[in-house]
Amino acid sequence: MDLGLADAAVVVSGGTKGMGRAAAACFAAEGARVAVLARTPDVLDETVAELRHLGAADAVALRADLTDRAAVEAAFAEVGERWGELHVLVNAAGPVDVGIARFDDLDDEEWLATFDIGAMSAVRCVRAALPLLRAAAWARIVNVSAHSTKRQSAEIVAYTAAKAAMTSLSKNLSLSLAPEGILVNTVSPGSFLSEGMRGYLRALPPERHADPDSLTDAMRIMVEDFGHPAQLPRAGDPSEIGPVIAFVGSRINTYMTGANINVDGGSDFC
Repeated sequence: MDLGLADAAVVVSGGTKGMGRAAAACFAAEGARVAVLARTPDVLDETVAELRHLGAADAVALRADLTDRAAVEAAFAEVGERWGELHVLVNAAGPVDVGIARFDDLDDEEWLATFDIGAMSAVRCVRAALPLLRAAAWARIVNVSAHSTKRQSAEIVAYTAAKAAMTSLSKNLSLSLAPEGILVNTVSPGSFLSEGMRGYLRALPPERHADPDSLTDAMRIMVEDFGHPAQLPRAGDPSEIGPVIAFVGSRINTYMTGANINVDGGSDFC
């Protein structure tokens, strides 16, 4: 299926790891111009090399700390100088090292840090991207939230609250930007073997027998520690959500806005 993404200008924040990188790869394979926005130079360079190999000849590395408004604005100014427009913004950055704890174990600084990367990073990116999105013939925003906003866990209270804010932001933006034809949707992954989850598995004691590369081990630990089962007996791989994000952000998505799409391996009856 042709998603109508050939030569489209795309920015993926958090695009060097996990689901963000998987989304960036899908856009590149469709012939889009892809810029990835992250902090680490080595990983940025490696990601851009992969995207160029996949078909994004004009892939770009944008180095910026998403908690720094000036750095984010400078990154999008570079996009403006290079392309003059933006068709797709994907906000895939999320808390990895903060917010994974119970309420009693979190202090103010951890709450603020979790919201800063889990919700405010998207606010900064959308604010900086809007002039470029408005300059394009068509435009989409895709925000990556989490299915845990619908199925709570006491173990990830701050993370889930930040993602709930992201979902609410998306819904409100879909309302305010609809008159301009800019479609805004949320994609909410369920139990995925993300980079954050890999780190969690690596930190577990050996007697838990948790292979950080095993989708079945990841699901077992998520059920045991967070109470998040699914009909499918394994966790999702980030490569399985990339095509969903690419479709939602594509030109052929012409009438879906304000939606929250679950990609969770089935959870309605768990």
